[in-house]
Amino acid sequence: MATIQDTLSAGSASAAAASLSASASSADKIQDRFLTLLVTQLKNQDPLKPMDNAQITTQLSQISTVNGIDKLNSTVTALADAFRSGQSLAAAGMIGRQVMAPSSALALAGGRAAGAIELAGAAERVTLTITGASGNLVRRMELGAREAGQIGFEWDGKNDAGNAVVDGTYTYSVSATAKGKAVAATAYTIGTVTGIGLAGAEPTVSLRGVGEVAIDDIRRIQQ
Repeated sequence: MATIQDTLSAGSASAAAASLSASASSADKIQDRFLTLLVTQLKNQDPLKPMDNAQITTQLSQISTVNGIDKLNSTVTALADAFRSGQSLAAAGMIGRQVMAPSSALALAGGRAAGAIELAGAAERVTLTITGASGNLVRRMELGAREAGQIGFEWDGKNDAGNAVVDGTYTYSVSATAKGKAVAATAYTIGTVTGIGLAGAEPTVSLRGVGEVAIDDIRRIQQ
């Protein structure tokens, strides 16, 4: 005895399958049409070769699985929405605090800027190069030999000539070497949270002088 899936895929039933695919936009509609087809098939089955209980049970379990997946998707969506709401509330508590996030920006305010780098391995020489908005060299800082891991640093807002530069947003890059080979280094910025963004798929925080940073990118929250 052919199953409902076979009936839908054979002969003139292919048109019914196309109609079912186009109009059944929800699990309830799919289930209703499935049961209608099943009842129709039972009414028109060959009396000499009737469907057995195993066939009926198998086909009913298939639609139950589809319905269960739809409900599971709805539950997961609700949990995701609740999680995002929780993130928003947590983010609001960070306003006014300093956080560390991946970025090569340095926000100079009051003659002071702070950042951090993370070395993938020990380095014999670590050099920071700070540039202005137009890419001009402002300051080159030698940090010497460093072990692997995170390293914090501060910039006093002075250029290589020892003169104070104006407050604003600068950019820095890291060069680390060991035995003549480059050591991978990740740049981090440390900035003050001034606001929360809720427009996108996930909340973001605004860092003074840096811009928007995704909450998931924040590596540390400081007092």
